[in-house]
Amino acid sequence: MKDLLTPTESVVKNNFAENVFQFIQHLHFPVSPPDGIEVMNPFLDPVTLNCCKQFYKKYYSDRNSRYMILGINPGRFGGGITGIPFTDPIRLQNVCGIENPWAKKQELSSVFIYEMINEMGGPERFYSNFYITAVSPLGFTRGNKNLNYYDDKKLQDKLKEFVVECMNKQLSFNINRNVAFCLGHGKNYQYLTALNEEMGYFKTIVPLSHPMFIMQYKLKKKSEFIHQYVHEFSPWLPGK
Repeated sequence: MKDLLTPTESVVKNNFAENVFQFIQHLHFPVSPPDGIEVMNPFLDPVTLNCCKQFYKKYYSDRNSRYMILGINPGRFGGGITGIPFTDPIRLQNVCGIENPWAKKQELSSVFIYEMINEMGGPERFYSNFYITAVSPLGFTRGNKNLNYYDDKKLQDKLKEFVVECMNKQLSFNINRNVAFCLGHGKNYQYLTALNEEMGYFKTIVPLSHPMFIMQYKLKKKSEFIHQYVHEFSPWLPGK
């Protein structure tokens, strides 16, 4: 097994932004989803691709090593529109400075993530050290509602090849494999832990409460959860 204390590839051909953009341009779900389930691929929209290109060029145009943060799969009102994980059209425009044509509806997870990012020193500092993605970089819906990959056994069974392929490609972006962060203590963490035990991706995986869970069920303790995120992320910043 490769040395987990170094990135998967210490020398990368392109800068981080170019690697991400090439990755999302070619994303597709390789099999037919189970009946009643739709695959949500925002990267088929040229407007989304253009906004993604601006975002990654702004924050990832370097060859820095970064730590990976893994959500579940994109939702309809955040990454399912903008193509950028946990970034709704409001945060994309007002915080990241990237104008976009979409209705300015907020996603609760995006609200939490960007409040946390602000506590970490802002997008420039945060994104220069962390890369947010998801176990499944493409989202799913059923009955026009968000569907987590693990909430349908047939979908989860079909997903593994896609997940492994996406993970392998993203690890080649110059990801630091000492630690990864999983958003979700429950099924997402269980799935990712089992996959990591099989594939040996990361030395350790740190679970964090999912932003949507926090915003829906623990809103009064939001500041405590933000401090928890900051506490887990901060030791991995340069100079710590």
